[in-house]
Amino acid sequence: MPGSEIPVANPPALPSHLPDSVLDLAVQIPRKQLSKDDSESLRNFQRAACYIAAAMIFLRDNVLLESELQREHVKPRLLGHWGTCPGLILVQSHLNLLIRNHDLNMIYVIGPGHGAPAALAALWLEGSLEKFYPGEYDLSYSGLKNLITRFSVPGGFPSHINAETPGAIHEGGELGYALAASFGAVMDNPDLVVACIVGDGEAETGPTATAWHAIKYLDPKESGAVIPILHVNGFKISERTIFGCMDDKEIVTLFSGYGYQVRIVEDLDNINDDLQGALEWSLDEIRKIQKAARGGEPIVKPRWPMIVLRTPKGWTGPKELDGKLIEGSFHSHQVPLPKAGTDDSQLSVLKDWLSSYKISELIKDGKPNGSILRSLPQNPEKRLGQFKTTYDPYVGLKAVDWKDFAVEKGTDQSCMKVTGKFLDKVFQDNPTSIRLFSPDELESNKLDAILDHTQRNFQWDEYSRANGGRVIETLSEHDCQGFMQGYTLTGRTALFPSYESFLGIVHTMMVQYSKFVKIAREVKWRGDIASINYIETSTWARQEHNGFSHQNPSFIGAVLNLKADAARVYLPPDANCFLSTVHHCLKSKNYTNLIIGSKQPTAVYLSAEEAAQHCKDGASIWKFASCREEPDVVLVGIGVEVTFEVVKAAELLRSICPELKVRVVNVTDLMILVEESKHPHALSKERFVELFTHDKPLLFNFHGYPTELQGLLFGRENVARMTVEGYIEEGTTTTPFNMMLVNRVSRFDVAARALKAGAASGNKEVQAKLDECLEVVKNKVAEVREFIMDNGKDPDDIYDMAKFE
Repeated sequence: MPGSEIPVANPPALPSHLPDSVLDLAVQIPRKQLSKDDSESLRNFQRAACYIAAAMIFLRDNVLLESELQREHVKPRLLGHWGTCPGLILVQSHLNLLIRNHDLNMIYVIGPGHGAPAALAALWLEGSLEKFYPGEYDLSYSGLKNLITRFSVPGGFPSHINAETPGAIHEGGELGYALAASFGAVMDNPDLVVACIVGDGEAETGPTATAWHAIKYLDPKESGAVIPILHVNGFKISERTIFGCMDDKEIVTLFSGYGYQVRIVEDLDNINDDLQGALEWSLDEIRKIQKAARGGEPIVKPRWPMIVLRTPKGWTGPKELDGKLIEGSFHSHQVPLPKAGTDDSQLSVLKDWLSSYKISELIKDGKPNGSILRSLPQNPEKRLGQFKTTYDPYVGLKAVDWKDFAVEKGTDQSCMKVTGKFLDKVFQDNPTSIRLFSPDELESNKLDAILDHTQRNFQWDEYSRANGGRVIETLSEHDCQGFMQGYTLTGRTALFPSYESFLGIVHTMMVQYSKFVKIAREVKWRGDIASINYIETSTWARQEHNGFSHQNPSFIGAVLNLKADAARVYLPPDANCFLSTVHHCLKSKNYTNLIIGSKQPTAVYLSAEEAAQHCKDGASIWKFASCREEPDVVLVGIGVEVTFEVVKAAELLRSICPELKVRVVNVTDLMILVEESKHPHALSKERFVELFTHDKPLLFNFHGYPTELQGLLFGRENVARMTVEGYIEEGTTTTPFNMMLVNRVSRFDVAARALKAGAASGNKEVQAKLDECLEVVKNKVAEVREFIMDNGKDPDDIYDMAKFE
């Protein structure tokens, strides 16, 4: 059966079976008319911005229709998304008025980032493009022509909102993250209001579905507020939306259950009065909630305001084309007249459409008329595109000396427990500029020392509400990532600790964020921001108790694929190195930092001073485990557990084959291995040879997937001498050491590789006893395997620290 065409524009939802009484939950407010001047200003702003947005999609000349529209005036490639633009412009015009009337600190977060023409058109009208792109997008005819003709062409603005867009703190590509980022932005920003518009298509995504619960983590005493605006225009690219097929009763009951007061705005004939009234009501409700909390009498489970805005998709655009509905249907989603440059009938429709806005009445000599400007905030710094928090917000942290928390060399210590004590002090000294977002794993990951002087922040829990807690735990990695993004992009610093295997859930969110930051670094008017910091623990090597599903180091590769000036991956080998690395990352700016360590007690090899130098260098020869002369082989550990196995292999080899000259190197900064000039941290050729020799066998024991390290090493000289072992997707519920065995990274595997490499490289003494030594290794493996099978645990001495005479 073929797909059917929808026969009516903007079709209503089928009626639900909920009782009519549930509509009593919907907020009703007295209708108040705007003043004549404000009403006119809003309408004119909307007309002008809609014209500019449509022109950006279609026109390469005759941008103000000063002559008859011809085919040659239409761009050869028509790119952009019209359908969401009228709604975005409608909201932006009203936010301007709200800021003007209340002198608000406000950010506008646009979930439908494909609606860039709407945002850019409004930003030109308010003068923000002129501020940040003087001489290019001025409030002049040439500035407007540049904006329209360069949109979605090389050298102009892209089709989606990104860091080049003034006022933006959210990458406008992948949908789903706007709401969580908005809540992150207002945390510890008590005077900030973020208006976040969420498209009804975006609202179908998993990240948005969980982000509605973010009000439950918002303490109105210390934080600002978000006004969520669910824009229900009914359609995605080619299908109706879930929310577009829900009637008012279903929407009101859903969001009332989430904890919101819902105001539905849908009076199309009086839309400006309706929407402005809803925004004024929202602001009043926010102030009531905040006043109570800041006065010492916080409301239990306050019902925060939200707006549901119902307007037709592609509103004010063409009504139909070739017998198919455009306005109020999915046909308006992208380019409603795709053949306007080659088909006279579509060109005629385009002409009528653009002419309907009467742009000559609104823009004279390339400047918006006075009526348009009346609704804007009089202080330019309060305008949505010029609010400083969106582009130059960095606060920074008061430094804490990590060495005060260093542990004794030669002991066994948990990287996470030690780091938790350090972070406890960091949080004490920076009570409003750092937060930790964790998916319900803080205690499991042994970072619970952070809670010695702060608490969790969960406003719906009577035991953790209204206490200023710095820790937000929610079992949604998407929320944690979104909160971290919003918090960081508005100037503060955040940490995201997680089980290693589940960081992959936010892989594409991290990539989208990193794309935003990459472009932001290229935009001269944007300032620095803190790095985002992932702490990856509960690693595959010690997830033997949870099994195969919890064994996945793939997030390493996700970060490695970022641009070299953004990606930082650290695998500190012990607790002191982990402390040093976290301290460094908290001070860093503009990076994506991934720090991987063990929560279980492991050997501490280096003192605080040695750890500081080791981390500064990124790698070093561990002389205590290495021969003094030129080595036959070089063993390299990268990662806590696999480095322990390398050191134990060196101990074993010294016992069974002292003739084999072994050098042990640890790498803590993964990026130093990249070919010189391909990364800022890459070792010079001379330093690489100094550490790893020029031609000796180089045996890597790597925490991640072998192919990822092999890719980093590609380009280094003489790669044929290099072999890599790492996690190879072997595992189950077993013992920790058996995980080393099945993935071929145990001390015995390393020792066997070293013996074979040493013999192959020409050491005659090793050649003479190779078979004997390999048999010893083989027997030790059999002995350990038998013990594990018989006892269900590892031998008691398997994790004794290596000893070298």
